[in-house]
Amino acid sequence: MIETIIAIGSSTGGPRALERILTALPPQLKAPIVIAQHMPKGFTASLAQRLDVLCDIHVREAREGDILENGTAYIAPGSMHMTVIPRANGRLALRVFEDEIKSYYKPSVDALMKSIAPLPIKKIGVILTGMGSDGAMGLKAIKQNGGITLAQNEASCVVFGMPAAAIKEEAVDKVLSLDDIATEIIKILGV
Repeated sequence: MIETIIAIGSSTGGPRALERILTALPPQLKAPIVIAQHMPKGFTASLAQRLDVLCDIHVREAREGDILENGTAYIAPGSMHMTVIPRANGRLALRVFEDEIKSYYKPSVDALMKSIAPLPIKKIGVILTGMGSDGAMGLKAIKQNGGITLAQNEASCVVFGMPAAAIKEEAVDKVLSLDDIATEIIKILGV
């Protein structure tokens, strides 16, 4: 049974930031992680494979219908949107699709985060380095639905656009350096 879910959104500089966070998480992580990293088609599979080798948790490219499991990170396929949907048996599944959402960004961080916001479980939203404002409204939805929201600080970002937009929207509970984000996630989860 999933009691907590973590959603991470990133863009420019994101692969390296994701590596720093995911490699610092313990194998017994009591939450699945869903990730929207702005990337074109064909690049996310190799990113997931590389991270899976480096991390104690499992990392893989998401597939339509995947049932979320604790201790696994699911990266949205490049140029595809991903959302989380509840199943009748209390499980959470992934929906991976192409064009239904009107968003300049693919995958859309906002769409992913908005999909977890209403879930009746603990939610942690994290916005990392990247250009633009994708994720600000999704993070705000998580916060408004009782979730905990984190943003990467300017000093550790390659591009501070996405975290800055979320901070401007008052969607962020804590602004942290990249090296402190995994520690904060572990603290929140009580691992």
